[in-house]
Amino acid sequence: MVQSGLAAIRRGLEGLERDGLRRARRVLDSPQGPAIVEGGRALADFASNDYLGLASHPRIRAAAHAAIDAWGFGAGASPLVIGHSRPHEEAEAAFARFTGLPRALLFPSGYAANLGILTALAGRSAEIFGDRLNHACLNDGAVLSRAAFRRYPHGDLGRLESMLAASKAAIRVIASDTVFSMDGDIAPVAGLLALAERHDAWLVLDDAHGIGVLGGGRGALAHAGIRSPRIVYMATLGKALGGYGAFVAGEPDLVEWLMQRARMYVFSTALPPAAAAVAAAALRLLEEDPGIVSSLGERIADFRRACMAAGIATASTTAIQPVIVGEAARAVALSARLRDAGHLVPAIRPPTVPEGTSRLRVSLSAGHTRGQVEALVAALRDALGDGAAR
Repeated sequence: MVQSGLAAIRRGLEGLERDGLRRARRVLDSPQGPAIVEGGRALADFASNDYLGLASHPRIRAAAHAAIDAWGFGAGASPLVIGHSRPHEEAEAAFARFTGLPRALLFPSGYAANLGILTALAGRSAEIFGDRLNHACLNDGAVLSRAAFRRYPHGDLGRLESMLAASKAAIRVIASDTVFSMDGDIAPVAGLLALAERHDAWLVLDDAHGIGVLGGGRGALAHAGIRSPRIVYMATLGKALGGYGAFVAGEPDLVEWLMQRARMYVFSTALPPAAAAVAAAALRLLEEDPGIVSSLGERIADFRRACMAAGIATASTTAIQPVIVGEAARAVALSARLRDAGHLVPAIRPPTVPEGTSRLRVSLSAGHTRGQVEALVAALRDALGDGAAR
């Protein structure tokens, strides 16, 4: 049985290799930053989600060192046993203030947070409605909840309203990314909230790629100007905020329920105190230096302007800029050509994106210079050559 199972795994791996879908890890020999060292070579880094360049910021490093000196590293236990320390408490209060929501709760990761939210809010008597392009963790959370799971066409509020109107479920949950991680477009969050209000539903918003980017850095809620006790707001610490972990914010009773019933919170060791301290430091940095977010906006504008001049199609207004090229093998080949030219841009392939929509995913950072962005676009123009993705 084991041998036949291993043979099936080998065939599966061979299939991934044949279809250009087998992935390999890179080994970096430098910290995260606008330029990194990989394979002994310096590369301009357009692959990282470190949108504000905080992962190696001096103030973030200093906060981590100070917290390790004061608190050690490991939390030692789950938060409800003895793993919740003063840095965790202070970080949760800081997140609530930063987002303008009543209460916040730290989670081990964004993936764990979304699984925790949906499995704690929904059960067999519930119905969850998810955007077709939602991140995998929202889909997995919906499946694990055992609720009926309905997916609506990307951004289609009319179809979503029809589905909500037909629902007879005792509990209804709308779940959506705010910034879609492979396309960089922004969800119609104000429209989603209006539907949640009209159809008595929770609205779960995953702001992993919006926090630090939208709304002057305060995220999608500030960008859209919305507030409601129906909103369950999740944002990660490992992207624009330069650290690790996630938080969920909302009404006090909602957060208390998650603390008591979200299995990913109850049964996971708490984040290291240093991770909580780093998160609080990142929020202070954003409040004291809003120019970091403005710098990101300038680089996005630089990229869009250069692409327009080069005849390269681009639609996103966020830090995520996809260049769709079609087949997986072509995306891999173009990524390799860009690396040869000194630019690290990942090829994104199925199952992360639908068949036929493989792409180069350009991630912009406040740490990039205009010159780096313009050099990337020139290399993209040369690599594309035949007019694909234009």
